[in-house]
Order: sequence, then C-alpha cells, then structure tokens
Amino acid sequence: MTTFRYATDAPTAVAADVLVLPVFEGPEAGPGVKDVKSLDLLALYRDAKLKGKPGETLLVPNTAADELAASSVLLVGLGPKAKATTDTVRRALGRVAPQLAKRTSVVTTLAQAAPRGGEDSVQAAVEGLILGAYRFVAYKSDKGDPPALETVTLLGVPRWDAKAAKAAIARAEIVTAAAVWARDLVNTPARDMTPAVLATAAQDMAKEVGLEVKIWNEKDLEKGGFGGILGVGQGSANPPRLIELAYRGAPASQAPIALTGKGISFDSGGLSLKQPEWMETMKCDMGGAASILATMKALALLKPKINVIAAIPSAENMPSGSATRPGDVLHHRGGTTSEVLNTDAEGRLVLADALAYLAEQNPRVIVDTATLTGACMVALGDDIWGVMSNDRQLTRDLIAAGEATGEPGWELPLYAPYRKLIDSEVADIKNIGKRYGGAITAALFLAEFVGDTPWAHIDIAGPAFAEKVGDYWPKGATGIPVRTLVSYVLSQAKKPARR
Repeated sequence: MTTFRYATDAPTAVAADVLVLPVFEGPEAGPGVKDVKSLDLLALYRDAKLKGKPGETLLVPNTAADELAASSVLLVGLGPKAKATTDTVRRALGRVAPQLAKRTSVVTTLAQAAPRGGEDSVQAAVEGLILGAYRFVAYKSDKGDPPALETVTLLGVPRWDAKAAKAAIARAEIVTAAAVWARDLVNTPARDMTPAVLATAAQDMAKEVGLEVKIWNEKDLEKGGFGGILGVGQGSANPPRLIELAYRGAPASQAPIALTGKGISFDSGGLSLKQPEWMETMKCDMGGAASILATMKALALLKPKINVIAAIPSAENMPSGSATRPGDVLHHRGGTTSEVLNTDAEGRLVLADALAYLAEQNPRVIVDTATLTGACMVALGDDIWGVMSNDRQLTRDLIAAGEATGEPGWELPLYAPYRKLIDSEVADIKNIGKRYGGAITAALFLAEFVGDTPWAHIDIAGPAFAEKVGDYWPKGATGIPVRTLVSYVLSQAKKPARR
C-alpha cells in the first residue's frame, strides 16, 4: 500500500529513490529542473535527442550527492507548456507509473506543472500514479513482482492550501480505488462474473461501506414486472438480477440522484448471434454496471451531503431453446411493451426496466451508463463517450465533469424526428431502428421509460474497454466513467436540487 504525502520542500531536499521532474516541449525546464544546480538536466535531456514530447523520459543517476537527496532523477516529457492541464499531469504520471511502482520511494513536482496547480493537480497526480500502475494478474500463474512503492511525496508551493491538497490526496485514493475495483469486475472472465456473482460483490461492497442494498432475484423480477431483464436473461442458465443500492447523505425530503448501468455479464448476441471474434471481449458488456457500483462505493466513503440511489440490471445474453426470439414482445416495468427484432440490442431492454423503476422514485435526475452501441464508437471513436439527454443543463454538467477528470465526453442529439424509426407494428416500441443513427435511436428507446424526469444516457462503448495500452491503463477495462460520475455527484451536492 503506497502512502501519499504532501509537502512544500525544495525538490533537491527530499530523500527518495527517484525525483520525477517535468520537461515541457522545446525542451523547456518544468518546475524543479533548474533547482538541481550541479547537474545540467536540460542539457542531458537535449543530448539524448529528446524534445519534451509526451512519453519521452530520461533517467539520470545522481552524481551530485551533496546537493541532491534523491538517488536519481526521472525527466518526464509533458508536451507544450501552453497546452498543459491537470490532465497533462495525470497522463504523464500514468505513463511512468509502471516503472515507478518498482521503486520504494518517489518525490515529484509534477503537480506544479498544471497552470493553476493546487488541489486539482494534486488529485490528478495521485490518480495518474494509481491508475497507471494497475495490472490485472488474478489469472496469471506468474504474477510478477508485487509493487514496491511505499511512499510518494507530492511537492507543492507555499501559496497552495495545504489542507485542501491533503484532502485531494484522500479523495483521489478513494475514487481511484473504486475505479480499480470496477476494472477488476469487468476484467474478470464471464464464467466467474455471472449476474449472481456481481450481485454478491455488490452486497459485500455495500456492507463494507455502509450502503443500503437489495437484490432482486428472478422471482422478485417477475412479481415486479421487469420483463426486459427477464426476457434478456431467459436464454441463460445463469438467472438475472437487479441490484438496488441507496446512499443517504441528506434529509429524506431531498430528491435523490438516480443512477443505473447496463450489466450484461456476457453478450453472445442471443439468437441474433454475434460473430465469434466480436464475442472475445464481451465480458466488458457489464462495464456500465461496474461503473455505477464503483461510483456508489466511492460516494459512500466520500460522504457528500446528497441522496443517491441506483438500480442496476444484470443478465447474461445467451442463445438457447428458452431464449427470447426475434419478433417476441416483452412487457416492461410500468406497462410499456417492446418488440424484440434483434436480440443483440439487449442492453436497452434491461435498462428500460431499471429506468422505469427509478423514475417511480421521483429523483431529481437519472443518469444511465452503458456499453450500448457500436454506432457511438463510429461517431466518437475509442476515447470519447457520448451523451444524449432530455435536459441541457444535465448534459453540460456531465460533460464538464468528464473534462475535469480527463474522461472526455461529447453531446449527440436526442433527435425527436428519429423516434418514428422505432415505431412497432405490434407493440409500443421496437428495439432497433435503421442502420444509421443507431446511437440516437437507442437513446430514444430509453427515453420512453423516464417520463418527464431530467435524464441523460452515457454511451461508453468506446472508452470502457481498451484494445490497446493507454496513458493510465493497460489493455482491458478502464473504469470509465467512474471518476466523471463521482465528480458530477460531488458538484451537485453543493447545489440546491432542481426538483
């Protein structure tokens, strides 16, 4: 377990295995580089043909022991100084986190490289180090050497609020631990992460942090009219579940924020079977559910003065003689019926029940997150989540939270004229439209179940699961958008409810 501490000492004065210093593109010295008088660090960096671009690093042994308390210096490229942000700090430390995890002690000035510095950049630094060091080795015979890093000292400047910086460290540790847990849930193979196992993990977490929890089994779901969840799960030997959680941080009179996430523990496509190679990563189809569980865990520990509830549907979408057939009609919570024309468009079917149930609780807003459509990836690529909403302020707040945490999102239109594309001849609505605009018609399907409640749908099909190594994640689950959602809820706790 790494201990993080905050200090305003001179970078040359703190004893550590390695002193990590930033270099801007040019190369141009970042905070702390010129404090080392007896080593011309910038010249050494330049002689190595490095320019300060992101990812360019140089390890310099300490040959000036009398002046420099650290055993070595790691120079880390950040890119142009004019474009530096708190996320620049997060990503820079995320990239070097795997090698720093092998050290015993680290000291760094990188939090000072962001334009305004302060608690936000301190939090970003901690997040980058923890998230970047993550590895999923539960199923490896050779798990490698465990992380050796014991202490990290984050250096600020005297004008910063030290109390706020220390609080930012604590906040970052809680939020990143939750995001790492979400990664573990998603990375676990589907045979070991069935809906029942996910529900048990939620129960254990809720008991640990003090959340209210209720698990709806298949009989409960049938009594409650959750036909979408049951319909998707009926082809599997592993029955579906609905995970209900509540955090009470404000008086009961205050309407809660409501959250839900798609929890398809494995998606074969059902009878509308996916191609084999498309199934290889479909353990990730519960990334939305994992993100909501992790968000609730973090909130329970951060204790904001706000109420938050969650209803998380989980099912396994499998083909069998009992599976839902194309052309079948499902009866959702609240009475709306949907015609299932493609069983691989199943996420919206389980979310529909959860959204209808949450809308009954009269929340101030509802936010859902889901690995829902490849169409969103076509529009926004692998790194950006899309948001569609019936409320512009909610959209702006979520995008701002994503920008602040380095999890970028972008608005797509909830274009009302496309609603006719999911009209059904035999039911209230059908679960697919035409080929084009698929992310929008999926969101319009969900919109049928929220009534007039302010609601936003976050499609994380691109960024939830990485096919290649990123700045602060290996291949696999990323934990997105846990930090966005936590940031959003914390910001709302400071504002009066709109409903």
